[in-house]
Amino acid sequence: MKKPLPGRPVRGSSTGRPIMALLDLLGRRTALRVLWELRRDRLTFRALLTAAETNPGVLNARLAELREAGIVALTADGYALTPRGRDLLKRLMPLGAWAERWAADLDAPKRKGERSRAGPA
Repeated sequence: MKKPLPGRPVRGSSTGRPIMALLDLLGRRTALRVLWELRRDRLTFRALLTAAETNPGVLNARLAELREAGIVALTADGYALTPRGRDLLKRLMPLGAWAERWAADLDAPKRKGERSRAGPA
């Protein structure tokens, strides 16, 4: 599978628009988990393998893609987010808050329906 980078055809885009390349990259198995596990500190390959709960082949592939994209770097102490990677993670965090509100909104009608079927409290 080709590494998703802007300007190259990627899943969902023959033109390789930057947002499509990013969504392709982040949508690959374990990619977001790698970013999450590197959010606080550098991790060796083995520590990242354990933290991400994946296998060596998948982790190697994701690290190669994230390194080529300039999001992760290999340092003397292990893998770390680059400044670009930290910026990306910071920009993704509001999506987490949005997702929590979305989940709560979707769940609210279910809870209301359960209360109305149970009768008055």
